[in-house]
Amino acid sequence: MELIRKQLNNGINLYIDTTDKFKTVTINLYIHNQLGEEATKYALLPAVLKRGTFSIKTYKEMVKFLENLYGTTMAVSVYKKGERHLQQYRLELPQEEYIQENILEEGVKFLKELVFNPLTEGNAFNKDYVLQEKEIHKNLIDSRINDKTKYAVDRCYEEMCKGEPFAIFELGRSEDLNSIDEVNLYQYYQNCINTLPMDIYVVGNVDPRYVEEVFTKYFSFQRGQILNIPSPNIYKEVKEVKYVTENLEVTQGKLTLGFRTNVPANSEEYFSLLVYSGVLGGGPFSKLFMNVREKASLAYYAYSRLERFRGLMVVSCGIEIENYNKALDIILKQLKEIEEGNISDYELDSTIKALKTSLNAMKDNATSKSDYYLSQKIAGVDLNIEEFIKKVEKVTKEDVVEVAKKVKLDTVYFMTGKKEE
Repeated sequence: MELIRKQLNNGINLYIDTTDKFKTVTINLYIHNQLGEEATKYALLPAVLKRGTFSIKTYKEMVKFLENLYGTTMAVSVYKKGERHLQQYRLELPQEEYIQENILEEGVKFLKELVFNPLTEGNAFNKDYVLQEKEIHKNLIDSRINDKTKYAVDRCYEEMCKGEPFAIFELGRSEDLNSIDEVNLYQYYQNCINTLPMDIYVVGNVDPRYVEEVFTKYFSFQRGQILNIPSPNIYKEVKEVKYVTENLEVTQGKLTLGFRTNVPANSEEYFSLLVYSGVLGGGPFSKLFMNVREKASLAYYAYSRLERFRGLMVVSCGIEIENYNKALDIILKQLKEIEEGNISDYELDSTIKALKTSLNAMKDNATSKSDYYLSQKIAGVDLNIEEFIKKVEKVTKEDVVEVAKKVKLDTVYFMTGKKEE
């Protein structure tokens, strides 16, 4: 079934995927922003909004209300895709045919209130809620160093993209929290809901006409001038490779290499790049796994991953600290191998098979499907999952070799142990 698209009103789009695969109806509302100086405020908002609304004043009451909606669940989150900062509000409701009751409208009404009608006191949010959520937010930002594997990748991107919006962490900076209060956060929130583009994805066994009718009823209100979020320029020439070493309390070194791919998210070459990254480090069949981890026993893990919307790729591995030079050499050798066309049929076929499996798996999760549609929209591509898979299947060894020539090493980040005093 094709995705049904409806424009609700000024800058709010509704997308409906009718499928009988799930026993629930999942609604994902995404608010798009540009990643920038206000990132901390933007990232804090969903946490404050979920504390209470105009008519449901506490989180406890909210949980009770959702339980009475036959165990409807709610989740909020913030992340980034390229230089686009996204808030996500998710509701999962039981399919109406199983409960013989019309609860979709109740759910949509609640979602509208959660996002657009928060608990306020005068022209401000509830002061206690903001103070508590700031404290939680600070702990989240400060604790990111605890996941060393992810932190090493984040730090590589930050060093690589210094001065670019992409270097900003999706939760913002803890030092920004001091200047945020219930008044200026509420002012910022009003600006966001009046000007930012929004996409709503509904996945489930629903009547599209009814869904459109319900959303039109609750989401047709006036908004201001909607912000246009441009795609970032992904082309960048690497004049010199940056080498960054950071000394932290670690016994295992984390080596992360950051590359500029110079391949835009909407280009046909992206499919070749996807296969390239898979051959390099996409699974147990890949060159990094086989050569760096298995044959040379130099890494505890080794993988490569694309940042599609920013034209970047990282290679990440965990190594013994003294093996830094050996590991770096052997990783760069794998890239050279691909560029020279040394790709076996097994590597290519296994990569394409693995990509197909992970794409097909998205069909089994309603939020993964929504995220897939959202990614296609941000990339400026209009392909369903089947069409995407066909593009991947068509990639040849020659295509991979061709795209390999575009990938340039930009930054080498190494997280190592503290120096002996």
